[in-house]
Amino acid sequence: MTRSLRRSAKANPEGRMSVLDHLRELRRRLIIVMLIVALGAVVGWLIYNPLLALLKQPYCNIPFEHRLGALNQSEEQCKLLFRAPLDGFTIRLKVSVVAGAILTAPLWLYQLWAFVTPGLRRHEKRWTVAFVAISTVLFALGMTLAYLTLYKGLNVLITQAGSGTQAGLDVNYYISFVILMLTVFGASFELPLLIVMLNAVRVLPFSLLKRGQRLGIFLIFLFAGVATPSADPFTMIAMAVPMCLLFELAVLWCFLHDRRLARREAEAEAEQLPDDVASPVDPLPEKLPGTARAADPGWSELP
Repeated sequence: MTRSLRRSAKANPEGRMSVLDHLRELRRRLIIVMLIVALGAVVGWLIYNPLLALLKQPYCNIPFEHRLGALNQSEEQCKLLFRAPLDGFTIRLKVSVVAGAILTAPLWLYQLWAFVTPGLRRHEKRWTVAFVAISTVLFALGMTLAYLTLYKGLNVLITQAGSGTQAGLDVNYYISFVILMLTVFGASFELPLLIVMLNAVRVLPFSLLKRGQRLGIFLIFLFAGVATPSADPFTMIAMAVPMCLLFELAVLWCFLHDRRLARREAEAEAEQLPDDVASPVDPLPEKLPGTARAADPGWSELP
């Protein structure tokens, strides 16, 4: 197998593939991704109880009088409800799959990047490790911020019903809401990485980003207002402000990257003069072998 790959690489050094080959490669990568997520889901199934306790904590932090458990539970107890017989199995399966996808994110992100890299230049393929590492860190930061702000969003939503009401949340709807919040925050934090990648392949130059910088910040706030499931101002601001900071850092990186490329291109053009342009020559060299230039104005090149 390895020999055949080497032979194909030698026969096709540019890595060009037909449409059918691209589809076969995509199918192979997707199968690998599904297997990776499935293995991660097995791990998520085994650690389901600690994961459920972690996901349930924002609801448990809501004031006790607003929870349905206040009727027949102590203040230390915090339980969610489910009604259909299959809800217990489906919610465990859902949590396990999502946990598996998160735990194995570096592995399947590498598979996605490996599908893209054949179309990139050799120096661009070196970004694989940085892409996987940075995307994982950004997604984790977004999920962490979502988890920290989830309590405020739930508290705002539940307490809006008034002091005479209590929330008996269904575990299916609640877990779906929490997973959606975590996913939206994590995915939104990938925006600066996307901008940097597009700039690195010269699709999104800094000049275009500079003209649309204010529009970009406005669109970030608009996206935060629409994408946050809780739709409260606190959660929207908690998402929009870090996204704006990351966006500005990405724009700064694009500025430095484009300036460095412009300097390199200018140096390359200076070294490669056209044939009809004479090379710069010093008509009066400082010192020739075997001779010395006199300092007085009466010195002459003639004998």
